Amino acid sequence: MRGWGPLVAVCVGTFMLLLDVTIAIVALPDMARALHASLSDLQWVIDGYALTLAAVLLGAGAAADILGRRRVYVVGLVLFAVASLLCGLTQGPGQLVAARAVQGVGAAAMFATTLPLLGSVYQGRRRSVALGVFGAVSGAAAAVGPVLGGLLTAGPGWRWIFFVNLPVSVLGVWLTLRLVPESKGPRGVRVDWAGTATFAACAGGTTYAVVRAGEDGWTSGATLGWFAGAALALVCFVLVERRVAHPLLDLSLLRRPAFVGVLLGGLAFNGVAFGVIPYLSIWMQTLLGMTPVRGGLTLLPLTGASVVVAILGGRLLHGAPARLTIGGGLLLIGTGSFCQAVLGAGSDWRALAPGLVLVGVGTGLVSPAIAGAALAAVPQERAGMAGGAVNTFRQLGYAFGVAVFGTVLTSRMRDDLPGAAAHALAGGGADALRGSVPEHTLRSVFAAGLDTALVTAGCVGVVAGVLVLALVRTPGARPAGVTEPGAGTLEEGVATSRR
Repeated sequence: MRGWGPLVAVCVGTFMLLLDVTIAIVALPDMARALHASLSDLQWVIDGYALTLAAVLLGAGAAADILGRRRVYVVGLVLFAVASLLCGLTQGPGQLVAARAVQGVGAAAMFATTLPLLGSVYQGRRRSVALGVFGAVSGAAAAVGPVLGGLLTAGPGWRWIFFVNLPVSVLGVWLTLRLVPESKGPRGVRVDWAGTATFAACAGGTTYAVVRAGEDGWTSGATLGWFAGAALALVCFVLVERRVAHPLLDLSLLRRPAFVGVLLGGLAFNGVAFGVIPYLSIWMQTLLGMTPVRGGLTLLPLTGASVVVAILGGRLLHGAPARLTIGGGLLLIGTGSFCQAVLGAGSDWRALAPGLVLVGVGTGLVSPAIAGAALAAVPQERAGMAGGAVNTFRQLGYAFGVAVFGTVLTSRMRDDLPGAAAHALAGGGADALRGSVPEHTLRSVFAAGLDTALVTAGCVGVVAGVLVLALVRTPGARPAGVTEPGAGTLEEGVATSRR
């Protein structure tokens, strides 16, 4: 009845929210200079968005079942647009982090409703085509993000990486209200607000503790205090989920080794594949003197390879066991991280290229398969919850990766520089140190820190790959129409899982 209009409307918003996961990476050095931001500020510019997206995602899906999915999607678009405007107008790092967190809430409202909206409109083969286009758009957003971010930063300025969202949001709202029909979940669904709050507290507390460890050390009172608070929040989350009638996450699913393996794989995947990239961007621009555009183009071996492999692999590996595609992909990502850990004072971007290609190939294998593996690991009535959980853990992994690898980076730098100087160098402050520290020392110290972070990432990727191979014992990938939350039962699975 409405043709492909609803798909276009949903893809516009999805492209924008996933673009914002990576578009800010190449702008970090310019942000640091303009806002006098520290390394921890820059970490929170990335993590503020990813964390709130992860923390609110499952709760937003339940709210959409009650209030209407189109309504929540549009509210998310508007909230995202307002937050983008605030990001572009910010005058300090704290304001930018707060606005990015609001962006994440809007993104969660959109991300939680995209697949159920498509499932309510398309059936049969048209549903399979819609999901294929949706996946391609998602991959393209990740590929375009660093390049577009570089072009905007080098052109009108870094603030335009946020202002560009405004016309896209207006178009998205207009298309959605005009072309997408409203749909709701079954009666009786409740939002697990207590579970959402305790999960957010646990995730946020853990991330903050890791960031503080980069400044104060792992054994400082502040760091240990935040870890203790996060642990307490985790205990509260478990207690809440065991008692509420409509939990955010059915804890009985964690007794399924395959589902646990998929969650661990998702957590490690985004963290290892993308968690070091912000620091590579800072290194390339502040130590190698590259422009934001060249910095963005340097990441094309990763993003380009991931898109190509995702497209070709979907055809060539159709029906292959998920444990092999996900586990093998993680092993490739880990190996690619090891291959990048060859940097020295005289290295340039070409030293990264082979490793980035391997990471891209691994990403192209893991990304299309991981949602289907989550669905295959749980009963059909929990399909929506499983799909939402794996997306949540992927975003959480990215946030944790940025925090952990930044702390590893600065910890290694402090072996050769005073703490304040190491923190400044990692945060893009090489210019301020050049009068007191030789250029060769700055390059060698940053390269050594990156090597340590990349080796750490490689170890995590390899261990995660082995765990997935051991734990995930599910059939091959489901048909294209049933590989995402609610595909095949895209509408019914998401709704039923929240009853």
